[in-house]
Amino acid sequence: MTDTKTVVIIGGVAGGASAAARLRRLSESMEIIVLERSGYVSFANCGLPYHLSATIADRGDLLLQTPESLRDRFRLDVRVRNEVLSIDRREQTLAVRDLNAGIDYQLHYDALVLSPGAAPIVPPIPGAERGLVLRDIEDLDRMVGELAKAQNVVVVGGGFIGLEAAENLKEAGLEVTLVELGDQLLAPLDPEMAMPLERELRRHGVKVELGHSVVEIEAGTATLDDGRTVNADLVVFAIGVRPDGRLAADAGLALGPRGGIVVDDEQRTNDAAIWAVGDAVEKVDMLDGSATLTPLANIANRQGRRAADSIAGIPSKVLASQGTAIVKVFGKSAATTGWNEKRLRAVGRDFLAIHTHPNDHAAYYPGAQTLAIKILIDPKDGAILGAQAVGAEGVDKRIDVIATAMRAGLTATDLIDLELAYAPPFGSAKDPINQLGYIAENRMSGLSESADWSEIEQLQTSGWKLLDVRTREEFAEGSIPGATNVPVDELRDHLDDLRGSDYLVYCAVGQRAHVATQLLKAHGISAKNLDGGWTTWRNTRTARSLRDVPKKQLVGAALS
Repeated sequence: MTDTKTVVIIGGVAGGASAAARLRRLSESMEIIVLERSGYVSFANCGLPYHLSATIADRGDLLLQTPESLRDRFRLDVRVRNEVLSIDRREQTLAVRDLNAGIDYQLHYDALVLSPGAAPIVPPIPGAERGLVLRDIEDLDRMVGELAKAQNVVVVGGGFIGLEAAENLKEAGLEVTLVELGDQLLAPLDPEMAMPLERELRRHGVKVELGHSVVEIEAGTATLDDGRTVNADLVVFAIGVRPDGRLAADAGLALGPRGGIVVDDEQRTNDAAIWAVGDAVEKVDMLDGSATLTPLANIANRQGRRAADSIAGIPSKVLASQGTAIVKVFGKSAATTGWNEKRLRAVGRDFLAIHTHPNDHAAYYPGAQTLAIKILIDPKDGAILGAQAVGAEGVDKRIDVIATAMRAGLTATDLIDLELAYAPPFGSAKDPINQLGYIAENRMSGLSESADWSEIEQLQTSGWKLLDVRTREEFAEGSIPGATNVPVDELRDHLDDLRGSDYLVYCAVGQRAHVATQLLKAHGISAKNLDGGWTTWRNTRTARSLRDVPKKQLVGAALS
């Protein structure tokens, strides 16, 4: 479509602005018009929460481009506070309302790009109009104006935006209560991986209400579904977003099962003259090819570029999504890519879960901290189905390596041979990514048998015994109920005592238990390694139950 004269883009920010800039780089002759209903065409919406705490102190730093800068550099006709009311596909015209001048006008297009984004979900509850959302600069300004009058804030929703809002509002000096309807925070993570985030929030004074919802908002209070009231000078809705497909639907464009606009491999809708990009569009899931919604800025940027290429006549390839994302919660970060265990179980797909808890860099170099990494693989061919990581440092590096490996089609055992940057301040000679590969190889080859934390009760019912091979000091700090303690270095002295039973063996993270399991098997004693060890099991307990367990409680009985 290289002869296109006028391209109109509805919506700026990531997808629309990327499409406009790419089109200009491809053609100096096109007339490119960007219509943005808000007052800001290009801003860092992912950075909005960090202005609440003044981590990003200057609001202007969030404004990436202005209509003037886009005009000067790219000769784009950018019209802010111009809302598109309807699309006439037959005449290829738009009905537009100029909110600045208060007038309506028509605009012709040869090619149209839809980038309307997604709308925040606001629950239909009494007093919902008192709540605020955080999606654009106007929302930010409104919220900042309210903060000066607030002391107690309720954040509704424990997803990415909810966690960022809770952190930054707490950093701003407010009392924060986070209310999440589910039984865990950050649903893309599995429960045992989300638990450290809950503990981190509580450690910093954020009150966390799981399994509850806000059912009414009044002046100064929010009522929960169990009848309790929570002080709330301000309520922030961070429940999630839904694709803004109103214009597309009214124009007769196809919407998919998730409510997003349906596009082909080149971002084209079912109208040959209309493309769509960003959060309003349904994506193709990388694992099974199903329709998915992935409201991420980097995907919107890539889609904007693809749409521009298609308009200019440059072929594109399928852009599947794996949902790689990361969030910071005070001193910890959590990241994910691909599918989680819950989703794999829901569709009945077979998988092998591997939990590790390595140091983020060499243990002998000062400042080393423990990571929690979970990888999900196909037990037959080792294909990587998903991964999650939580920790203080190095989370982004590890999840990005795994995401890249997934995109490249590498298997879990291929991770062994990745040559990753190593020096003591940054990693280990055997990087946590390499370690995942070694464990996967051991499991898939049958050298090492393992069991998941969720299988403990079933195995105990079947007669298996729990064997804790940590030191006596570690055991005294807490153990899995019913466990017997024999330190790994003393195991050979107790082989006769252990014969005649099957053992589920665990240590802190699984490494010593692997040694113990192989030793027991070599002496004819049936044994399995508890994947992820005590640390993973502990993360499956609720934060309240962990606080209620006395630090020195001795749960198991030691052999003597």
